[in-house]
Amino acid sequence: MSTLSLPGASLARLTEIRRDIHAHPELAFAEHRTAELVARHLESLGIEVHRGIGGTGVVGVVRGAVRGSGGLRAIGLRADMDALPIAERNEFAHKSRHAGCMHACGHDGHTTMLLGAAETLAAARDFDGTVYLVFQPAEEGEGGARAMIEDGLFDRFPMEAVFGMHNWPGLPIGHFAVHAGPVMASADRFDIEILGHGAHAAMPHLGRDPVAAGAALVQAVQTIVARTLDPIDAAVVSVTQFHAGEAYNVIPDRAQLAGTVRAFSEDVQDHVERHLARLCEGIAAGFGLRVAFDYRRGYPPTVNSVPEAALCAEVARAVAGDEAVTTTARPSMGAEDFAFFLQKKPGCYVWVGNGPGEGGCTLHNPTYDFNDAVIPAGVAYWAELVHRILGPVKT
Repeated sequence: MSTLSLPGASLARLTEIRRDIHAHPELAFAEHRTAELVARHLESLGIEVHRGIGGTGVVGVVRGAVRGSGGLRAIGLRADMDALPIAERNEFAHKSRHAGCMHACGHDGHTTMLLGAAETLAAARDFDGTVYLVFQPAEEGEGGARAMIEDGLFDRFPMEAVFGMHNWPGLPIGHFAVHAGPVMASADRFDIEILGHGAHAAMPHLGRDPVAAGAALVQAVQTIVARTLDPIDAAVVSVTQFHAGEAYNVIPDRAQLAGTVRAFSEDVQDHVERHLARLCEGIAAGFGLRVAFDYRRGYPPTVNSVPEAALCAEVARAVAGDEAVTTTARPSMGAEDFAFFLQKKPGCYVWVGNGPGEGGCTLHNPTYDFNDAVIPAGVAYWAELVHRILGPVKT
């Protein structure tokens, strides 16, 4: 059975790798240094490496030495590699050396934990089948998972299931949260342009005020969730931008609004889009204005398959103990492009505790840093998962 400890030399080496990646963050589809670091490390372990999948993605292929069933089974383990366009405010030695860019979501840690698992799996190869180590680019809003799929990921590396992991501030170090069903929400975007008629602010009756219409629309949007959606369902509709006018004494001729929609199912996404469009048309008509409405689907909801979630909960309990695993944590309204993988394959995306989030150590915060004490838990989880699924056939 796997444990939550690593030999001191191994943990020190992996910590050094993690901090090196943190010091050299790279944005979506520009993870050239990180991808090469990953590829060379895998090659040093004798692992077959494929570069340039979906842009800067890397896939390592680890084949087990046990042949109970001919080694025909295969699974995928995924880690994301990209950073965020945030200026880091930390002052430790491994802080970002790239202005305006930092690992504020722990992808440096995710990559390192999967590299640690690669070391363990490549050294023993005591399993029956193939493990595909998927190092994905561009998770932060650019859809690197989708790019890898479109580049033939599942055709070139035919896996029966795929698994992901994300660090979670606020969850104790070494603890796991596993969800059967939705774990992360969708992330859609909308833009609304209200077209009116400009006039002197002292003579408003000569114009058609898009600001007043926009204010009414912002208020009305909140009724979509509160008054049209089944209370059992969950959604968030947030107007996050409102731009209009340039002068104190001019009623502008247009106003622009933008925002995001989050939900845990496509049916709810459809519902919100439909009612948002209806409100736009109705309020514009009521104010005698015209409106242009643009709704764009982003990441779909991340929904774990139930059998794989049950298995992952067992794996987490094996490495961390029953008391360190929860299956009742609330899902997050944040989004994750691992959802694209789960649309194609069964699998499960789990959270591993990063420790307290006090003092700004929360995701997407300029003072965030991945907790290196989490590395052994991630490595142990990946190794145990492989052995549970691809363990040698017992006769």
